[in-house]
Amino acid sequence: MTQTMVAVHKATMRDIPKILSLINSYAANGIMLPRTEFEMSENIRDFSVAYDGDLLVGCGALHFYTPTTAEVRSLAVLPAIKQHGIGRAIVESLEEEARENDLEAIFAFTYSPGFFARLGFAEVERGELPLKAWKDCLRCPKFQNCDEIAVLKRLRAPSLDAMRREHIPDFGELIQLPVPARVTFR
Repeated sequence: MTQTMVAVHKATMRDIPKILSLINSYAANGIMLPRTEFEMSENIRDFSVAYDGDLLVGCGALHFYTPTTAEVRSLAVLPAIKQHGIGRAIVESLEEEARENDLEAIFAFTYSPGFFARLGFAEVERGELPLKAWKDCLRCPKFQNCDEIAVLKRLRAPSLDAMRREHIPDFGELIQLPVPARVTFR
């Protein structure tokens, strides 16, 4: 398989079962967080998919957190065909989407910092990322002992207004957030 045979495009609702199968196969090995059909339905517009013919060979999402930043998340490639440029094609497609939306930066949490470094990302301290990015971390079994590496790619210099507007708290502030003892839905 070569990269030229792979078509990357925005995901549709029909892609959900295939995306779930791919993501949850990684989740079963503790590499990604599991996703549900409900979560996928809510977030399908974030996703792009890579197909080789009718075969889903990869997926990834661009999840917006602030008017200037987004996370590359849920990046997965069929294990049997890694190292064929599929992950690169997906990330490049997501980066193009970020540029079209005039974002200043994209970031990711990863176990493969070398892959992202080859695409122009640099390792950063977690505290440099928006607090909202940690919401999924709260449900992760590795939350207190996270071994993922934060990476960031600047797409353009931040505007002065954005620097004034955005306070990026450190990890300690997240831990101090009050957690409700019980939530009741009526």
